[in-house]
Amino acid sequence: MREVLGALRPWYEAGLTTALATVVATHHSAPRQPGAAMAVSSGGEVVGSVSGGCVEAAVYEAAQEVMATGVPQSHTYGVSDDDAFAVGLTCGGTLEVFVEPISRATFPQLPALLDRLAADEPVAVATVVGGPGGPPAGTRMVVLPDGVPDGHTGSLGDAGLDGAVAEDARGMLQQGTTGLRRYGPRGERVGGAITVFTQSFAPPPRLLVFGATDFTAALARQGALLGYRVTVCDARPVFTTAARFPGADEVVVEWPHRYLVAEAAAGRVDARTAVAVLTHDAKFDVPVLAVALRLPRIGYIGAMGSRRTHEDRLRRLGEAGLTRDELARLCSPVGLDIGARTPQETAVSIAAEIISHRWGGTGSRLAATTGPIHALSG
Repeated sequence: MREVLGALRPWYEAGLTTALATVVATHHSAPRQPGAAMAVSSGGEVVGSVSGGCVEAAVYEAAQEVMATGVPQSHTYGVSDDDAFAVGLTCGGTLEVFVEPISRATFPQLPALLDRLAADEPVAVATVVGGPGGPPAGTRMVVLPDGVPDGHTGSLGDAGLDGAVAEDARGMLQQGTTGLRRYGPRGERVGGAITVFTQSFAPPPRLLVFGATDFTAALARQGALLGYRVTVCDARPVFTTAARFPGADEVVVEWPHRYLVAEAAAGRVDARTAVAVLTHDAKFDVPVLAVALRLPRIGYIGAMGSRRTHEDRLRRLGEAGLTRDELARLCSPVGLDIGARTPQETAVSIAAEIISHRWGGTGSRLAATTGPIHALSG
């Protein structure tokens, strides 16, 4: 969505009306997640995708109608196995797509929103996508995080509704989640029919890699590919240089545990943060892991080393006072068993475990499993 919104700027500044199609809900094995978007210009140019090719042609036609009429549309696309010419998904899932006109009149907050996104500042956009008795579809509010003056711009037409949606949007922004919620006309959260789609634009999740090694360089590139903001940290300045880690967003010379303490105290470690300790040297590993395993909110903690190194590390951490529950948070030896040998292959193994940990995957071969592939999509 970030890239698609950014593409709107020149059309918007030229005073043109464009169409924005957004996936607002998915069910079962849908190909894209809520927030996936496609924009269509008045000249027919397309940016982005809502399904990876399955329903783009139909969405393109809907976008043309929306630009012509100025009236938003909602569409549901499901299975199309029985008819080769039907518009739909072949994966067994369902997409709900909201298509709306975008112009200076319909989205006056867009320039300020784009400025915040360019600065990597958190922001959420709450848009009414349907429901009787509420504001018209396409009515929107831009919501800023807690503690920011002028906490939201725009209105959904009622102070109670504005307050409830803004409160929920801030919670979703903190968690980095996007999706639909329903409200009553005064913001009631039970039995409401007004459907609001909230898109969270949280800063990219962080990947903190400790240890200036060849494995770190490979993992930094993998982390960047997955959309993480990657930091490499090591206390040895001769090894810890930007030239050695071109895939990292920042390279820090500091003792790992001191850096992690400072980042946590500054509020820059959260439930989406992944930590990978790749030094397999006890004088570095044990202090930083002792800090990481005690943090109340962190997404993933992995440490490299042989099984013998792992056992020695557990012993040292136990002597440092960590409990069994705290030690159970550690993924070590790090990575999934894919037979990795090289630093690049090992980086894929670690990245796969981070993904599996985040989404609750088993790490098994899909061919050996049953049920929905994307179990969390419905």
